Amino acid sequence: MSLNKKSVDDINVKGKRVLVRCDFNVPLKEGKITDETRIVAALPTIKKLIADGGKVILCSHLGKVKNGPNEGESLAPVAERLSEKLGKPVNFVSDYNVTGEAATAAVNAMNEGDVVLLQNTRFRGSEETKNGEQFSKELADLCDVYVCDAFGSSHRAHASVAGVTDVVRAKGGECAVGYLMQKEIDFLGNAVENPVRPFVAILGGAKVADKLNVINNLLEKCDTLIIGGGMAFTFLKAQGYEIGNSLVDDEKLDYCKEMMDKAKKLGKKLLLPVDTTIADAFPNPIDAKIDVEVVDADKIPANKEGLDIGTKTMELYADAVKSAKTVVWNGPMGVFENPILAKGTIAVAKALAETSATTIIGGGDSAAAVNQLGFADKMSHISTGGGASLEFLEGKELPGVVAADDR
Repeated sequence: MSLNKKSVDDINVKGKRVLVRCDFNVPLKEGKITDETRIVAALPTIKKLIADGGKVILCSHLGKVKNGPNEGESLAPVAERLSEKLGKPVNFVSDYNVTGEAATAAVNAMNEGDVVLLQNTRFRGSEETKNGEQFSKELADLCDVYVCDAFGSSHRAHASVAGVTDVVRAKGGECAVGYLMQKEIDFLGNAVENPVRPFVAILGGAKVADKLNVINNLLEKCDTLIIGGGMAFTFLKAQGYEIGNSLVDDEKLDYCKEMMDKAKKLGKKLLLPVDTTIADAFPNPIDAKIDVEVVDADKIPANKEGLDIGTKTMELYADAVKSAKTVVWNGPMGVFENPILAKGTIAVAKALAETSATTIIGGGDSAAAVNQLGFADKMSHISTGGGASLEFLEGKELPGVVAADDR
């Protein structure tokens, strides 16, 4: 997959209709936006296109839309917030058809620098299906140029992410990436494909199954692979250790053995917990006060459960990060939502905050952890796409990246 893509700096949009696929999948509570991070992240690209005299048409999905179009998943609150952020009106087309007559009329009435926001793309059932050609064509009919700035959706071959690009290109238009997508490609893509070494990858989270291909791919690319979180216990069990009631993926024991053998053969360091923080049971509720103790990784009692890495492991992992030049981290080290069980995740975040390496947080729970724990401003890059960043780390081609024109 070529990572050298045309960006908004490489195209001339003056007087042209520019369709921008954004990621406005923001959390809503009673119709109010509770976290505007994704709106703020989209602003640099939108402002650039406005300044360059483009007629800027924005589109995005919001939510899962399982039971058909509904006001609860309308992009109306996003239009309102965007207007405030841009200091100019954003013309919201509320039509559930997304690309119908109302959208065509709104786009035809645009002047240079105007902004239109279309309704939730998933209100059209064909957005996510393989037969979205008609929707792709209708989206392309609204524009002359297409810009993808929705990294969080770039692993989906949807009409508004990939399908539209073929039609735009067929009529002589250009397809570029926005600043947000460019940043993701520069950091995540290049970290995996052309890392400055030593390259340390840290993987956590609950299940080995979620990260099978990531572990396999990163072992070939990195110098040291650190494993934490619930998935570590499957590796420990594969070594013959008693893991008590800890989370385990029994079907993946052979896979873990294979990965440990692979690391040896490739001369890579594969670091596993040497001690673990245990308790009688998982906290309920998740943030409940809980009694814990730290034991060596091979001394977990049969009636206890491992819920975080231990203090010696925290030091071991922090040390491994110190000499790194590139670090990619995806997945917490324990049940970070609980203050008592967040210590391992905090230790790793702190180690990353203190290193001079390029530090890349691969979306999802690790991004949430870094934000919640107050380390966000110390990281080089925090990915905006959980699923997309995982697929990038797996070495998969992302439809939204592939679909943009090469430079």
